[in-house]
Amino acid sequence: MSPTLDRLTAEDPVALVQSCHSALLWILRSHQSHPIPRFWIDHPYGEEEITLLEEELLPALEAFLARTGEIDARIEAAHEAEVERVQAAMAAGELLAA
Repeated sequence: MSPTLDRLTAEDPVALVQSCHSALLWILRSHQSHPIPRFWIDHPYGEEEITLLEEELLPALEAFLARTGEIDARIEAAHEAEVERVQAAMAAGELLAA
């Protein structure tokens, strides 16, 4: 793992999943119709294993990323609402003080 990615994922573990998703997509595209070497086992991923990656692992990663996106959007919306509430309260306070 690169030092930059290592620092990023230490602070944001979802970034690691995003990086893995991107890397897996790249691997699957670049090894079309060719086995994917696995360096710690003697057998590369063949057609059956690649199909499992495409049909099971990619959708799971994508579901995880979609759900974290929903959670992030909810957090951002709540934060924006709070900022607007504070700004409105400050503006009302300024009007009352004047």
